[in-house]
Amino acid sequence: MERLQKFIANSGYCSRRKAEELIQKGKVFIDGKIITELGTKVSGKEEIMIEGNLLKKEEKEYYLLNKPRGVITSLKDDKNRKTVVDIINSKVRIYPVGRLDYDTTGVLLLTNDGEFANILMHPNPKIEKVYTAKVRGIIKGEQINKLKNGVLIDGRKTEKTHVKLRRVDLKNNTSYVSLILHEGRNHQVKRMFQAVGFEVIKLKRDRVGIFTLDGLASGEFRKLTPKEVAIIYSFKK
Repeated sequence: MERLQKFIANSGYCSRRKAEELIQKGKVFIDGKIITELGTKVSGKEEIMIEGNLLKKEEKEYYLLNKPRGVITSLKDDKNRKTVVDIINSKVRIYPVGRLDYDTTGVLLLTNDGEFANILMHPNPKIEKVYTAKVRGIIKGEQINKLKNGVLIDGRKTEKTHVKLRRVDLKNNTSYVSLILHEGRNHQVKRMFQAVGFEVIKLKRDRVGIFTLDGLASGEFRKLTPKEVAIIYSFKK
């Protein structure tokens, strides 16, 4: 049994928040009976009508995208900028798992499977997020150690993590640093470097868990294999 709003969201009809709103407004019927209680559970065998539309559960789809720079991680943009879902021609309502900033590139997963997305977004030591940052200035061991041990963001310290200086470019006064995160705070990498006095010029996410950019040029994508999906589900707590 599954909560009605979660079932609706997983079907691809709309987001969970929107589903809750529709239920509370009396727009959802189960087997002909109006439902307004958010705690209602369903098995999936019921006839569910939403705003007069019969709910049909969509097939699950899973994609890995090498997100290019200058693309919005969203379903739509009020400034009519290109979004990540514009890149993938899917007939179902897929959405990005987490966010990458407009100017950040790299690994981004998209799906219409809410449970799969939740597993990836929930902090888990087995699902590492690996980034490479190009920062302005020559970073020293002192700042690297501060990043490793955690810095304050909004009054809360980041987790201890692995940080490695990849190289420095003395001519252009820049440094390249890789780091591994298990958390997922907003703009976390940029704010961590800001906390030690450095500005991130470029940021790339190289890996999320088992997913890398191998074989994918910027803007290219592929479907996940059933084995890859099963591995992520094996991390479910």
